[in-house]
Amino acid sequence: MSEQTAPLIDFPCDFPIKVFGIAQQGFAQAVAEAVKLHAPDFDAANIEMRASSGAKYLSLTCTVHVTSREQLDDVYRVLSSHPMVKMVL
Repeated sequence: MSEQTAPLIDFPCDFPIKVFGIAQQGFAQAVAEAVKLHAPDFDAANIEMRASSGAKYLSLTCTVHVTSREQLDDVYRVLSSHPMVKMVL
């Protein structure tokens, strides 16, 4: 017998994604453009930025309105494979 488990995320929803990279010119814009590939309604003005204590790294929190698990996975994939991105949570 297999038990049906409830989904961990109820779609549609606003989902925060943390993106980390080297603090460099164009990092936030590149992340916003990558997110917009799979979430065209993403508003880059809502990106929250935080520099590391030594200001070498930048953490971005992008809250993305997603409608399905597939869309969320696509956003993670495009961000994880971007050359400027070190880690996505």
